[in-house]
Amino acid sequence: MLNSWRRFPLWQKILAGLILGALTGALSGEEASVLKPIGDIFINAIKMLIVPLVFSTLIVGITAMRDPQKMGRIGLRTIALYLITTAFAITIGLIASWLFKPGVGLEMSFEAGGETKQGPSLTETLVNLVPSNPVDSLASGNILQIIVFAIGLGISLTLIGEKGEPVVKLFESFAEAMYKLTNIVMAFAPFGVFALIAYVAGNYGLEVLLPLAKVIGVAYLASIVHVLIVYSGLLALLGRLNPLRYMQGIIDALVVAYSSASSSGTLPVSIRCAQQNLGVSNGVAGFVLPVGATINMDGTAIYQGVVAVFIAQFVGVDLSLADYGMIIVTGTLASIGTAGVPGAGLIMLSIVMSQIGLPLEAIAVIAGIDRILDMARTCVNVAGDLMVTTLVGKSEGELDERVYNATSKR
Repeated sequence: MLNSWRRFPLWQKILAGLILGALTGALSGEEASVLKPIGDIFINAIKMLIVPLVFSTLIVGITAMRDPQKMGRIGLRTIALYLITTAFAITIGLIASWLFKPGVGLEMSFEAGGETKQGPSLTETLVNLVPSNPVDSLASGNILQIIVFAIGLGISLTLIGEKGEPVVKLFESFAEAMYKLTNIVMAFAPFGVFALIAYVAGNYGLEVLLPLAKVIGVAYLASIVHVLIVYSGLLALLGRLNPLRYMQGIIDALVVAYSSASSSGTLPVSIRCAQQNLGVSNGVAGFVLPVGATINMDGTAIYQGVVAVFIAQFVGVDLSLADYGMIIVTGTLASIGTAGVPGAGLIMLSIVMSQIGLPLEAIAVIAGIDRILDMARTCVNVAGDLMVTTLVGKSEGELDERVYNATSKR
């Protein structure tokens, strides 16, 4: 029996855990909450990997490039692709809500809430990129500041040449150890996913989901369309790569993203998928993926588009073409402006709604299903990170197409 279980690919084991967890939660209801500690242990184990893995892989990736100009080129391509796909994402969300009208005819009440938390300005975000105390940044898990410090240290190690080699080798060994630890943690993923999904299914009954089933369906549909059309299209057109191989290579990360609803928490799995399944070099994967986990919010952008139009329909506000344009521009820019802020989805939504004059209190209507929507948008965010990483790797000659094309045989 144990040998038969080992023969299954990891994604099939995780998917089995997800399905069994959903069935367990649906049948046993809130009693499934007793499984939550198992899921929490798995999430803590994933979080344990994030800071040391990001820090070591970034330094190894930068020192492997040995060319600051190449790093700058990769950075510009990465940010440009993230902004373009975010604009596509929010547009798809708007179109989906406009077509299916999830807020029309819905009768629910909402209470005026307290003052909505505002995200930092772009200036504040830029200032906060540079850590005043890198040790404190590492301890608190501030990914953006860790990225900046790791980039600076990696460039410095490259510039000092042979004197930096002992430190580079130390980080290379440390990164390899983190890859192995990631594999060990992922061996327990099916059980962690089972517990997480059982808890979610047990706590979100039909009485919560039915009134808002249409907006959930529209958000999920828009997410699927974005991944299958935009991501697949960019891979086929710009990278001349088979999108099916890409989907097969990232499925481990998608299932973990869906169950954990955390892009940062999925980062160790994403790095593993990029390197082992897609054939992206350690340097590109170690640089692009951490950046994407903090500034790429395609799934959240879809959420902005769907929910903004849903609330407008719900409260009876007719949006103009200028309003739709404002949602696209504000949502795209806010995806960077709110990077690294807890609860970024709701903060971004409040920014978008305030720009087009919608009542912020209406956010309370979708608060009860935010976790369900968060699971879908996290999947899109992670899929986008891996798509951009693959394209950047291809453009830089840092993609092993033999590994990429062998994905379908796994």
